[in-house]
Order: sequence, then structure tokens, then C-alpha cells
Amino acid sequence: MTIFNWQIVSMSAYAQIDGQSDVVFQVNWRCESVEGRFAAVSTGSVPVTYTAGTPFTPYNQLTQEQVWGWINPSIDRPEIEANLQAMIDEQKNPPVVTPPLPWGQGA
Repeated sequence: MTIFNWQIVSMSAYAQIDGQSDVVFQVNWRCESVEGRFAAVSTGSVPVTYTAGTPFTPYNQLTQEQVWGWINPSIDRPEIEANLQAMIDEQKNPPVVTPPLPWGQGA
């Protein structure tokens, strides 16, 4: 069974904008999948827009749940997890190839 571990790894913020401090404009995420000794990782970033006059949570009061709420609509988790599963499946069962013979044809 593959385990998927989603994390927010960092956030980029403007020091000052529209009268607010440390305004997040980008959230960087990572998803690691593990199945036994096989693993795969996907990373990405999601832009975040602050509009002056809308409710603002100071940076040091942000919760992981709140930030996930901002970026979840922009992340296709089922597709990312399917791609990670495909990477793990390929590690478990590498594709068979037929390379050209190493002799002849100018070798």
C-alpha cells in the first residue's frame, strides 16, 4: 500500500504590501509517496493573491489548515498521486527494452 505524505515546505511573502506585513504570495508544497523500499516525490508551488481590504491573518498566526485551504483548489491531488503511483510501479517493475546490438553498424 502506498502512503502519500503532503507537506507545505515554505511560503514566500512580501515584507510590506497594502499596509500589511509578511503577506504570503506563494506556497511551496511537496508530496512524497512511499511503498516499501520504493519512493517518489512531486513538488510544486501555488501563487496566492492578497486583496487589500479583505480579511488578513498575520503571518505568525497562519495555520497549516488555513494555508491548505488557500491552495487545495489549485492542486489536483488525485492526478499527482496517480503520477507518483506510476513512478513507484515503474520502479517495482521496470520496463523491458531491446537496445541495439553493441557490435556492427560502425560500433
